[in-house]
Amino acid sequence: MKGLTEIDREARKESFMNNLDGRIKLISAILIIVYAVTSTNLLILAIMEVYLLVLIYLSNVSPKYALKRIALVIPFGGFVAMIQPFFQPGNVIWTGPFEWLHITDYGLFFGALLLFRVTVSVTSIVFLSSATSMQDLVASAQKLGVPYQLAMLLNLTVRYLFFFYDQLVNILNAQSTRCFDIFNKKTAYNWRLRKVGETITMMFIRAFEQGENVYISMVCRGYSENTRIYREKSKIDSKDYVFLTTTILVIISLQLVNMFVI
Repeated sequence: MKGLTEIDREARKESFMNNLDGRIKLISAILIIVYAVTSTNLLILAIMEVYLLVLIYLSNVSPKYALKRIALVIPFGGFVAMIQPFFQPGNVIWTGPFEWLHITDYGLFFGALLLFRVTVSVTSIVFLSSATSMQDLVASAQKLGVPYQLAMLLNLTVRYLFFFYDQLVNILNAQSTRCFDIFNKKTAYNWRLRKVGETITMMFIRAFEQGENVYISMVCRGYSENTRIYREKSKIDSKDYVFLTTTILVIISLQLVNMFVI
């Protein structure tokens, strides 16, 4: 949860990318991800990764912070990529003991390709979340035609996620003042486990109560199934079109290089 707070803080920094319209950044990120997952050239994907890192730099985000966020997600896709050389068909280039384990040339290529695709996709998400606050991201998705019900759920989730985090912190602080430490091995394991269960149960109860209070408040203010979230109209100006055009031109250029040069 601290990570979410840090993400939202980074997204609210003043920079060229943060001042762009959220719809443009969302469309650009989707285009990059779609192109990444359909590309089969490692060099093209590497160039696309460099382009994304430049965009992150223009978002006034610390390189260390961005690389840390990318590194946290990469291992999940990296593990899948690491096992591909052992399962994909192709020419065997290495055979392990007892000849039941082997690595193929196509397996190595496919594993590297999968890892590059995951890296570019994750970096694109990091760029989008670093240059757009969560509220703006939900609003942009709704303006692009995301169903109203889904937009409402996302909007409420973003709004009250931080509230429930504060509630959890209050519970943990209350337990700490009573000398409760989940990692204290001097305390009986079953008793610690029971207290953790009570904490989780308390969070569910508070979430239910808060949900009821919020819904009643919304109904009292005229909310119904036909209610629409108010969104301030924002005009897409020239710098937004320039950025979107630049992204499209980069993708087209890389595709042309892939077709006629490499």
